[in-house]
Amino acid sequence: MKILIVDDMPAWRAFHKNNIEEIFIEQGCEIHLANSAKEGLEKLYANNQSPYDIIVTDLQMEDEFRPKYAGEWLVEQIKTLSSYKNSRIIISSGTFNIKNIAEGLSVDYIPKRIACGDIQKYEDVILGR
Repeated sequence: MKILIVDDMPAWRAFHKNNIEEIFIEQGCEIHLANSAKEGLEKLYANNQSPYDIIVTDLQMEDEFRPKYAGEWLVEQIKTLSSYKNSRIIISSGTFNIKNIAEGLSVDYIPKRIACGDIQKYEDVILGR
């Protein structure tokens, strides 16, 4: 399992990394980290021949993509890459309209407040259950 975590906050990158490592403890996983949408896209391109199975991205990162969120822009870029057509994309954010954004992008989501408070729900989203 190969996973990319994209978030501009070090604490959230660590949160996702630690929880995902725990979820995949028996089968193992390779986790890459990016601290911006642009860096995330660079990692996607660099791993094009061996694509990520799961991509977890924050929405609110660098400001230069307004009126879109940076994570929204990243998801749109991922969807143009044929090598990532089978990758699961999950957005995780504290923004109030995360559900609407995720549904509009046809991706999974988990609000950060739920990620912190319900580890079983977090695991279910990561595993696609």
